Amino acid sequence: MKTAFASLFLALLVGSATAQQGPNSTVAVQDKTQPSPRLNSVQARADRLSEQMVRDLHLNNYQATKLRAVNADKVSKMAVIERRNAGNQKLIDEQCNGVCKERDKEFQAFLSNDQYSSYFGTRGVYNKTDRDFASQSSTILLTNSVQNPLPARANDASIAPTSTKPTNRPAGNLGRNAR
Repeated sequence: MKTAFASLFLALLVGSATAQQGPNSTVAVQDKTQPSPRLNSVQARADRLSEQMVRDLHLNNYQATKLRAVNADKVSKMAVIERRNAGNQKLIDEQCNGVCKERDKEFQAFLSNDQYSSYFGTRGVYNKTDRDFASQSSTILLTNSVQNPLPARANDASIAPTSTKPTNRPAGNLGRNAR
């Protein structure tokens, strides 16, 4: 009886382990090498600005990739300036304008003349949108993390929702009263 129970228990353990590793796995392991977008407001800020520019300027994949790289670099530089000079808006504006001029030069290298003209004419709107997002990003990220919390677990795994259909298993003859 003990060996039957032990072999049944072992079979259940092996079955559940292989079920968790299958294509319908409910455990998703996070990549620890990438920053968490929920906590990285600079990355979220750059992504938001880039997505708006890609849509507005009708960029191809090559241009979109280059634009995202430039925006990630420039937004991170502006975030450092904003943190370092917090409270001195005049100094922040001066230094961020210098970063924006660097971005303009880099964009000119891969945008077409029409795209660059469109960008140049609306860059004030992009800068305002970016600054507005930066001022609200901490609130947005906090709200997102509260609404979509990640579990604090040792293995950094996230648990996905289970399937919606219930599993009906027969009761079977397992237990103390089985004869």
